[in-house]
Amino acid sequence: MSIEVKRKPKETVSALVRRFSRAVQKSGILNEAKKRRFYIKKKTRREKRESALRRIRIIKEREKLKKLGFFS
Repeated sequence: MSIEVKRKPKETVSALVRRFSRAVQKSGILNEAKKRRFYIKKKTRREKRESALRRIRIIKEREKLKKLGFFS
């Protein structure tokens, strides 16, 4: 994915740079590069299961507190 911006007649360099940076922002190239900068190891089956159980436990606790009137 490359972005190409051609200079329009009588366009200043600063306007060209502004247009280019806007095109880069819209394309999402920088966000993708920042994501891929470091390798993120995938979770093991055990880690996925533990995080899902933790999430369920938190949701149940929140519902319990909501019934008691701590959450609106």
